[in-house]
Amino acid sequence: MPVTKVLIVEDHPLFSKGLSQLIDAQTTFKVVGEAENGARAMALLGELRPELAIVDLNLGDEDGLTLIADLKAAAPELVVLVLSMHDERYYAERALRAGARGYIQKEEAGNKVIDAIKTVMSGKIWLSDTERERLFDYMSGTSLIRENKDWFASVSKLSDRQLQIFTLIGKGLGTVAIAEKLNLSSKTIDAHKEHIKLKLHCGSSQELRQLAIEWTNK
Repeated sequence: MPVTKVLIVEDHPLFSKGLSQLIDAQTTFKVVGEAENGARAMALLGELRPELAIVDLNLGDEDGLTLIADLKAAAPELVVLVLSMHDERYYAERALRAGARGYIQKEEAGNKVIDAIKTVMSGKIWLSDTERERLFDYMSGTSLIRENKDWFASVSKLSDRQLQIFTLIGKGLGTVAIAEKLNLSSKTIDAHKEHIKLKLHCGSSQELRQLAIEWTNK
């Protein structure tokens, strides 16, 4: 029986090792590489040619959504499964648009992770029942506002770029640092910040920064 080669992209070594052991216990899957960042992931992709990449969205200051798109551009046949601590309400749909075939949160039990891996490798999409229902309602036009009426409910309104900038603000980066990291001008970053403030109903930059910190560390 053919064995599926798996690449893990995760910046926490202990979690990566545990996940690797969980996967290697399956006779049809073999972890062939572990990458702690995007550059290493891209290098191992070309070197090892895995069929499946399990990607965490939180890779230090790197953007996991951008990495997914880069991986898929370099290897269109690669199957990507996101395994993340981020709330799927805000990230699952974005991950699928970037090219992932499934999204599962780290808090799920090991058997659920294996089920997710087998599902995406069979050509199907993996999402939680709750998220699948939410996306179905949204696409069918019958979605109702069921989010809590708090700060975080509005985060889903942000574009992918705005969410990326918002997350970097929460990690303590200022305008200049964000501009350099994303290869954009400071003026463009400031413009994005203003749009984010409007969408999140923030009255000041300080309020935006505090909200971003709470969001990033929740």
